[in-house]
Amino acid sequence: MAGVRSGGVLVAIEGIDGAGKTTQANLLLERLQKANIDVLCTKEPTNGAHGQRIKQSATEGRLPPREELAVFIADRKEHVEEVIAPALAQGKVVIVDRYYFSTAAYQGARGLSADEIIATNEAFAPEPDILVLLEISVATAIRRITDRAEDVGNHFERRSTLQKCATIFRTLDRPYLLRIDGERGIADIHNDIVRALDEGPLFRSLCHKEYRTDCEPEYCTPRIVGTCRYPQLDIRRFSRPL
Repeated sequence: MAGVRSGGVLVAIEGIDGAGKTTQANLLLERLQKANIDVLCTKEPTNGAHGQRIKQSATEGRLPPREELAVFIADRKEHVEEVIAPALAQGKVVIVDRYYFSTAAYQGARGLSADEIIATNEAFAPEPDILVLLEISVATAIRRITDRAEDVGNHFERRSTLQKCATIFRTLDRPYLLRIDGERGIADIHNDIVRALDEGPLFRSLCHKEYRTDCEPEYCTPRIVGTCRYPQLDIRRFSRPL
C-alpha cells in the first residue's frame, strides 16, 4: 500500500553521493519561486534527533545494518508526518533531496533487500510524482567528493559502497522515474527536470482542465476570469531554458 498523500506535487531527487542532488534541488526551488509556485525544499537525513544520529554515524562509524535502517525509517516517518504530508496537503510542490530510494540503495548495499526496504517505506511515505535519478560514474563521484574537503572520512562514501549503490539505483523501475545523465552540464540537467515537471505532474496538479495536453491562455475560461491555479504563470516561459 502506498503512503497516504493529498494534493501537491512531490519531487524526489536521488543519486549516489556527488551526483549533484543538492545543486539541482536548489536550482529547482529558485525556478519555482520565480514562477510564483508555492514550493518547499527539504532534505534527508533531517536535522531531527534520528537524522543527527545518522549524520554522526557517517564520521564515527556506521551502525549495524538493521539498526541503521530502523533509524532511517524513524527519521523519515517524522519527516513525512511533520513536513512532507502537511506541505502536500496545502498543495505545495515539495522537493526532497534524498528520499527512501537512497535508503534502499545504501542499506541494500549492506546486504538488506532493497525491494523490502522500498515496500516498508511506501507503506507510510507518499510516492513521488517525479523521481529524478542523477546517474554518474563512481569515478566522477569520488572526484567530486574528494573536492569537498568537508566530506573526507564519510563512511557512506566509500568506493565499494558507491559501486553497490549505483548498481541498485540502476535496477529501479517506476513509471515516474526520470533518469538523467548527471555528467552533463548543470543547466542542461536543470532544464530537463523543469520540462518534465512542467509537462507532467505540475500541470496536472494546477490546471483545471486535466484532459488538456497544452495550455492556451487565450481560450481558457479560468485564465480569462482569473481563477486559474497557475498564478500568473506562462507555461511556455516557465519551460524556457535558463
